[in-house]
Amino acid sequence: MSRNKTTPPGLHYRVEPLNHRAHLFAVTLDITRPAKSQKLTLPVWIPGSYLVREFSQHLQHLRAMQGGEALTVKQLDKHRWQVDNDGQRTLSLRWEVYAFDASVRTAFLDATRGFFNATSLCLMVAGREDEPHTLEIAPGDTPAGWQVATGLSPVKANEQGFGTYLAQNYDELADCPVEMGTFWSGEFSACGVPHRFVVSGAGGWFDGQRLLDDTRRICEAQIRFWHGDGQPPYERYVFMLHASGEGYGGLEHRNSTALIAQRTDLPKTRAKDDKPAALKATDGYTTLLGLISHEYFHTWNVKRLRPAEFKRYDYTRENHTELLWFFEGFTSYYDDLFLRRAGLIDDATYLNLVTKTINQVQQSPGQRVQSVAQASFDAWTRYYRVGENTPNATISYYTKGALVAMCLDLTLRAEGRGSLDEVMRALWHRTQGGPMRESDLSTVLRQLGKRSFAAELADWVHGTADLPVLDLLAAAGAKVHRDKAPLAQTLGLRVATDGGALTVKNVLRGGAGEAAGLAAGDEWLGVEFAPAKRGQPPEAWRVRKLDEVAALRGTRSALTALVARDGRLLRCPLTWPADDTAVRLTVDDATRLGHWLTRGTTG
Repeated sequence: MSRNKTTPPGLHYRVEPLNHRAHLFAVTLDITRPAKSQKLTLPVWIPGSYLVREFSQHLQHLRAMQGGEALTVKQLDKHRWQVDNDGQRTLSLRWEVYAFDASVRTAFLDATRGFFNATSLCLMVAGREDEPHTLEIAPGDTPAGWQVATGLSPVKANEQGFGTYLAQNYDELADCPVEMGTFWSGEFSACGVPHRFVVSGAGGWFDGQRLLDDTRRICEAQIRFWHGDGQPPYERYVFMLHASGEGYGGLEHRNSTALIAQRTDLPKTRAKDDKPAALKATDGYTTLLGLISHEYFHTWNVKRLRPAEFKRYDYTRENHTELLWFFEGFTSYYDDLFLRRAGLIDDATYLNLVTKTINQVQQSPGQRVQSVAQASFDAWTRYYRVGENTPNATISYYTKGALVAMCLDLTLRAEGRGSLDEVMRALWHRTQGGPMRESDLSTVLRQLGKRSFAAELADWVHGTADLPVLDLLAAAGAKVHRDKAPLAQTLGLRVATDGGALTVKNVLRGGAGEAAGLAAGDEWLGVEFAPAKRGQPPEAWRVRKLDEVAALRGTRSALTALVARDGRLLRCPLTWPADDTAVRLTVDDATRLGHWLTRGTTG
């Protein structure tokens, strides 16, 4: 694993685990030809996760040296520093970073694994962001047997992956996370391109070959979707999955992705005598495959085809765009669709996944308050800052954005004007796989659809009206059912039952719970009913689950909720509402569904 370079880059980082018990990485940076007043900046966010996370809170012991002499490091604000020097000799800096966030967004280090994004560890050198950077990954304080996986190009690395890597600029450095540990590793080729999959935290029962086979099918379907018989815009790709007791999520990168899934969602080794039913993917494994499909689709849709506002990332502040409904929402539409196209799920399973998305949107009062374009712009202050009022104030640009994509796709198909597949590929060619605006989408829709889609975009994207998704699904071969909604939804509540206590998490706008005066954080202790006869005491019962409330109510139309709030006991009179409904989809016409779900998948 080596690549010869004639002129070494003038920016060299060295990252090594300093103390895995204390969760500390040590980082050094050598700057040749530094500015006399050299400024350095640590990013405040990481692309793909739209929240200012203040990574500098974990940086400590920043020191500077030049020619063997210590220099003063002046802090300018929360994430910028300045070092005055002679501007000629190499300027060396060293610092430590506390790393104990197991998410895909930051950095982590303990005795079991290490992981980091450069945005959490590596200071940017002001004025030199577009120059080549080298990153040396040293074993440092690592247990025996650790390896390294990353999408960066190796310059000189050993069999375990420790060594020096090259990034053409800081953006590439920031876009290539690093996984370290005694992980499982496997490889496959998709359309002639090598792919590597590493998994940390898996047990001995893990069926790695099945994960490789299924992931390959997803990758090949997506490469052909975008390029037909052509090649994807990368030379190799790395999946990095951490299997944990809890957790779920992913973060896309230009030629890799970092994933987290529950350990129980991994595929399990099959016995030789397993019957076909035992080989069917579990719900958890299907969810994991959907996550893999989602992050891989981002290779094109957001990492390359991206909002014009992201043409050049500003790592020092929020980067607002109204287009996350397109880049996250449309990706959310295609992620499960590619599981169907790759033959990993059937029509019924796909419609079950669509059902969940529709119900999530319909059961969110925030869809009447905020459009998906507004939700995209406000992601920095709303989507990632979840509170008790979140369902009432905002709508997910993932879920409603996916339904917008579905509505556009089914409308184009119903009108005989192609499909959203063709729209996506036309956008790719129109922008040359680069920045785009909503006007580009409008233009492509007009060209392919032979009419303006301005009204649809105004209503579906910039408005808060209901989407015609159910009518379009019915026309596409799905049967729409209306079932009794879950009890919590009927009452306008979201609850938790941790530790044997029934706790109100959210009170939905306009629901029976709000009318009764229930509030987020209330512990629902019991229910009280008016006496059956005059002069008798009221009937009261302890409850620990919401189902117990319904069982105790029987056919009575009113009750009093007994709750504890801030140490006080309160009575909240609740009038029982009429049952709400939830959507359920089944296959009605398999032939018509097939025209939608499997036709037109290649470029």
